[in-house]
Order: sequence, then structure tokens, then C-alpha cells
Amino acid sequence: MNECVTQAPDERKEQLRQWAARALQSGHESLRVPPLEATLHLQALSGDAGFRRYFRTDTAPTLIAVDSPPSKTNVNRFVALADYLRRNGIHTPLVIAADVEHGYMLLEDLGDTQLLRDLNPDSVSGLYAEVMNELLCLQQIPRQEGLFPPYNRELLHMEMRLLPEWLIGKLLQRELSEEENQLIEHTFAHLLDSATSQPQVLVHRDYHSRNLMIRDGERPGVVDFQDAVWGPVTYDLASLLRDCYIRWPQEQVENWALAYATNAVDAGVIPEVAPETFLRWFDWIGLQRHFKVLGLFPRLYLRDGKHGYLPDLPLVIRYTFEVCDKYAELQPFARWFRAEIMPLIEQQDWYRDYRIAGERQPADTTVTP
Repeated sequence: MNECVTQAPDERKEQLRQWAARALQSGHESLRVPPLEATLHLQALSGDAGFRRYFRTDTAPTLIAVDSPPSKTNVNRFVALADYLRRNGIHTPLVIAADVEHGYMLLEDLGDTQLLRDLNPDSVSGLYAEVMNELLCLQQIPRQEGLFPPYNRELLHMEMRLLPEWLIGKLLQRELSEEENQLIEHTFAHLLDSATSQPQVLVHRDYHSRNLMIRDGERPGVVDFQDAVWGPVTYDLASLLRDCYIRWPQEQVENWALAYATNAVDAGVIPEVAPETFLRWFDWIGLQRHFKVLGLFPRLYLRDGKHGYLPDLPLVIRYTFEVCDKYAELQPFARWFRAEIMPLIEQQDWYRDYRIAGERQPADTTVTP
């Protein structure tokens, strides 16, 4: 990485700091801000899989300063979504100030306690009940024209194409034959048909344990919502219950999913549906997401220099096989992937046995912010 590239983030951080100090002092007298731009301090926080960077201010109360490069992110959309979701009862961070032109924001600080940190066999039922209730509220929000693009076949397919392009082609350096590509596309088609046949609702698109903040006595905070779309009703549920960062027994997951289906029917989100149909929707949209992730995490590593995601792939592989092995339509893909792709994956230095991936102790669920 050349010198110009390494300097740019530091320059933007300083510009963000100066902008944040000016924004705080111009209209938020209740915040105890040290004098002007010379003393405001920003503490770096861990980022997400996107291009934004996050910092905590040393104000009281603390706030989150966001560096959101306008060439790579859409600040206007973030602000509009945050406002719309809050007005509909979802606790997204309040936008204190925003500079759309330069890509800076000041947000309410929802704290450090990600759902993942507090999940363990004793707490999971209660915590999941909270965040599934929040999801049900999210799915009852009406669609606003122009704010939620359709999660249609084209977008869902484009996401799954990350698997052959980035995992197989670029990370594993393996070329696919025409017959193999046909098998992949045939499998994708099954998932696309299922996704588009489901009831369509507001989809957060990353509703999982690292994007849900637990706060004592308050409703869960919801972050990383900027890619929200209008799509399959089971997508966010699968993202939560088949989380790429923590695993629960299959029977327990299916029971949670069916309990959610009952609540969704009662709330008028979906019509009456047979349990096996709902589970098929749930399984297949979860597989669509995991196909995407199997390509996305290698792309984050190879293109964006983010090294922390590859070790989570074995759990995603485990989910992939668990679903594919369950349905005759998907078993040909599973047989091919085991025979042709797994031997290459097993040579990777990040790989561990997928058959036991996710079998972690409660202490291992802690995430450092």
C-alpha cells in the first residue's frame, strides 16, 4: 500500500474531528464539549464490512463520529433511513449532524454491548425473543416510495455470483467448467424462485448479532441498516438465527423460526402458511445469504484488505451443507462442492473443520468493539 493511500484516512480523521467540534459547539450546548477544535478527541472503534469508519467522541454524553466517504457511501440515504425507521418505532441512532458533501456524521451512541457478546445458552431465548419482536415491528413498517429498492431476482442473483467469482475463482484460483457453471446456476434458480414467491417486506439485510445493541431497560438498538431493501420475509430471520458468527442447534433454530411464523401471521405480516413451506422459505433464503457470504468474505480480504472475516467461513460452510443435504433439489450442488471445492478450501491457512464450526463456549462470543 503506497504512502498516499495510508495518509488519506488520517487526513479525513482530522477533518472529521474538526467538523465534529464545530458541529457540536454550534448547536448542542447541552453537551459538555472542551473548547473548540483543539481538544476534541476521537477514539477509533471497530468498523463493519463497508467503507465507513467509526469514532467515539470524548463528550458527555459520548457520540459516534462517522467517516463515510461520499465516493463510496450514500450519506443522504443513511440519514433518510435512520429518520424513517426511528419515526416508525425502530431505535436506530439519532443523527445529530451530517455533512453530506464531505461524508461526515455525528450519531447517537448506542453503546458497546452487541447482542453477540451477551449470547449464551442461558440468555439466548430471552434475548432472541427481544430482537425477534423488534424484527416483527420492522416488518410491519409501510414501504416508502423510493426509499427501499426491491430485493429482486437480479440483486439476489448478483449477490450469489460472488461465490464463484471471489471464493472459487479469485481466492482458490480454480476455473469452472461450463457444466459446473450450469450446476451452480441451476441451484441459484431454485433459491431465486423461492425468494420471490415469499411475502415481501422491509428487509434490514444484515440483521444479526453484531448489528443489534443490547441496552438495559430499553429496546434493542439497530445499526448498519443503510442497505435496507424490500424483499423476502424470512431473510432477516435467517440472518439472525443462522448467524455467521454464532450457531445454535438446528432443532432449536427451526422451533424459533416456526414460533416467529406464528407471530407474523398474528400480526398480519404473512398469511397462514404450512410449517414446511415456511421452513423451506427460511432454509433457502438463508442459503442464498450464505452463498453470498462465501464470496463476500474473500472479497473483503482480497480487495479491501480486511483479514478478520475468513476464519468465519467454516461456519458458513456448515450451514451450507446442512441446508443442501436436507433438500433433493440442492444435493447435487453439495456433492460437487464437497468433492471439488472443499479439498482446496481445506488447504487454506484460515480453515478449520466445518463440521464443528460454531461449537463455541459462551466466553468465545465476546466481540471487542
